[in-house]
Amino acid sequence: MGITLIDLSQEIYQGMPVFPPHQKTMIFPNMSHEEAKAKLGFEFATNNLLINEHGPTHSDAIYEYDKNGATIDEMPLEYFYGPAICIDVSHVAPDSYITADILQSQITKASLHIERGDIVLLYTGHYNRSYGTEEWLTRHTGLDYGAAEWLAKQGVVNIGIDTPSIDKPDDMNFSGHLICRNYALTNTENLCNLDQVAGQRFLYFGLPLKIRKGTGSPVRAVAVMIG
Repeated sequence: MGITLIDLSQEIYQGMPVFPPHQKTMIFPNMSHEEAKAKLGFEFATNNLLINEHGPTHSDAIYEYDKNGATIDEMPLEYFYGPAICIDVSHVAPDSYITADILQSQITKASLHIERGDIVLLYTGHYNRSYGTEEWLTRHTGLDYGAAEWLAKQGVVNIGIDTPSIDKPDDMNFSGHLICRNYALTNTENLCNLDQVAGQRFLYFGLPLKIRKGTGSPVRAVAVMIG
């Protein structure tokens, strides 16, 4: 029995697309090999990062949308590691919502089921189609209120998606985040490579940095496939 790791994380680089209100990602040299050799007698190289907690592939702290909720360093690690499934919703048009009926239909089609404590990822195909284009941040599907609440009532602890947000860009009610607030859930956004795990069950890792009082954190999301 073998183990395969599938990287579900976007690359972090200067100039990467970031939600407009957030800090742009900046990476610049701290010390070059030559500088370290001259100062320390040995060659080291280090960079500095200026990055928003919600810039690249990341998970939200409950505190982000609930001022009385847990910050990222206070949240149980079980929110970010555990059994997971990926639901294929890539047939949903960018201008349409993901509904509860769609989720239930696709779960049945793939012979999957949701257990309490599961992490559920949604493969929309948006990363494959639109990353690096003008539509990446502005035109993609998202959960409607009923779909988000249906997942919450199944006992899901983390909802992940391969778009910049679990909400459609024009959903000013922020339905997915509202449900995450109401049910004290996290969500993981800006995933990629979900086409490689769609319709399957696996073990998911997406551990956040231990940022004191953080509103969220970049994660290195990985699917562990056994078999």
